[in-house]
Amino acid sequence: MIEAVNLHKVFGSFQAVRDISLSIGAGEVVALLGPNGAGKTTTVRMLGAILKPSSGRATVAGFDIVTHAREVRHVVGLLTEFPGLYMRMRPLEYLAFFGALQGMNKVDCEKRSVALLKQFGLWEAREKRLDSYSKGMKQKVALIRALIHDPPVLYLDEPTTAMDPHSARTVRDAIADLRAARRTILLTTHNLTEAEVLADRIAIVRGGTIVAEGTIPQLTQQLMGTPVWELRLATSSSRAVPLIQDLAPIEEVGEDWLRFRNEDARHINPQIAARLAEHDVPLVSLAELPRSLEDVYLSIVSAQHVDRGTWSQSNGSAEALTPAEATIDEAESEVEEVRG
Repeated sequence: MIEAVNLHKVFGSFQAVRDISLSIGAGEVVALLGPNGAGKTTTVRMLGAILKPSSGRATVAGFDIVTHAREVRHVVGLLTEFPGLYMRMRPLEYLAFFGALQGMNKVDCEKRSVALLKQFGLWEAREKRLDSYSKGMKQKVALIRALIHDPPVLYLDEPTTAMDPHSARTVRDAIADLRAARRTILLTTHNLTEAEVLADRIAIVRGGTIVAEGTIPQLTQQLMGTPVWELRLATSSSRAVPLIQDLAPIEEVGEDWLRFRNEDARHINPQIAARLAEHDVPLVSLAELPRSLEDVYLSIVSAQHVDRGTWSQSNGSAEALTPAEATIDEAESEVEEVRG
């Protein structure tokens, strides 16, 4: 549904996007992660036929983003960071206006507007003007606008920002339903927990290019190596070390615990448990140490990029934006506000 090949975008002397290639299938949710100024928003705008790439090509639902830009805009539902609501309108008026822009007839647009307003808990506020809505309510209206024409492709930029937990859960459930209905979703977010729950794959952008891509288990294995397991005992760990060190490489040892790397838990862990029982070493627990998307993400964005899938670690802290990156990020935000 989305196929991008070697996309570049240059603003003056600053290269915002360099050589981004991405393929997303029908019904797949891909999360685009990265620090501010990394090139995420510029990439989404090119894929939405809002910005023309400086070089490279992309198709969305079979339509070229340059030669068939109008068709691309019709098959895409776009939620931007600054949605640009028309504040003097009421929600049904607002949605009728955008439904008409997408070629919907009045009856179908009204039916869908009513259903979506009810789904997202805004029906009771339908008579209020949008300027009286809270920030979270406005965000929901913007999401409904993106969904009004039931597009096969959705670009969602921070879809749950400023929402209370209940509203955010409603939006996440809606995204899950859209995936089940074979909608293709490109999600940009700083909420790593959200990305972990919703996304089938993760693409991490840094310095205008994708530096890592894959499922969370794939990225975890690639970046953090073999899983680490923790063994806790009801006695001194010194009794266990000589019993298991030939089965798995031991990483750390504490008073009554030890940690070891194990890439074949199904076969190794039963042997460890059996050996401890054979020597009357009481076992309290045996569990894999959790490794979150946050750990993987911070490992990548704080690294010096060498090649896609290969990094050399820098000082261990996330890299600050260069002045040029900060400037282009702020400028694009301002353009979006003006467009609204």
